[in-house]
Amino acid sequence: MRQIHTLAGAFALAIFSATPAMAEPLVWGIQVEQLEYRIGDDTDVFAWDFDAVVGTDEFKLVWRSEAEFAFEENKFETLENQIRGQVPINRFFDAVAGIRVDGPDVPTRVYGVLGIHGLAEQWFEIDADFFVSKYASFRFEVEYEALITNRLILTPSVEFTLPFTDDEENSIGAFGPKLEVGARLSYDLIDRAVSPYVGVHYERVFGRSADFARDDNESEDALFFVVGVKVMF
Repeated sequence: MRQIHTLAGAFALAIFSATPAMAEPLVWGIQVEQLEYRIGDDTDVFAWDFDAVVGTDEFKLVWRSEAEFAFEENKFETLENQIRGQVPINRFFDAVAGIRVDGPDVPTRVYGVLGIHGLAEQWFEIDADFFVSKYASFRFEVEYEALITNRLILTPSVEFTLPFTDDEENSIGAFGPKLEVGARLSYDLIDRAVSPYVGVHYERVFGRSADFARDDNESEDALFFVVGVKVMF
């Protein structure tokens, strides 16, 4: 594990030290992919997923935040924030290095982040990240925007998380993956700046993570009806 931490640090240092001085004008923006209310059988959930970006074509600094607040339990089920540096490795993909912090309602965890972010063939948006710590894991996310009309867009998404170690405080079991699948139908009300949407969201845990869920008298899966809005500026 110490070797993994050393590698993560060296990789991050290489990215930042290789970054040229920012002679180009800075650009910035915020992209809120999900700001939504999820209606479920066991509990309703308020969730968000956004990126705040500042930088140039050669280097971007990204604040990524994801959260799920369960009203039945009156606490965050997930709350993570990342600070990520991104540099291009080809026309369509960036290398990513940074840090992720979870908490405070969930047990506090700190991870190093190594990954890639970009567009694959047919314009699938891809995120593939290793989270390096005592509780290491891998996460793969893919999303696609299918234009039904110029304003009406269907966005299917898949997120797959594979933990490599047990984290019993978070009911996570080694190699017990979590799968999240969604489909959201949005309408561009103000260009792409404001897009309300409706949809469905499904999530399920497997293996040892499912065992932990049953031990805690929790369901292995959950299905939600979703109402929300995308914001970009």
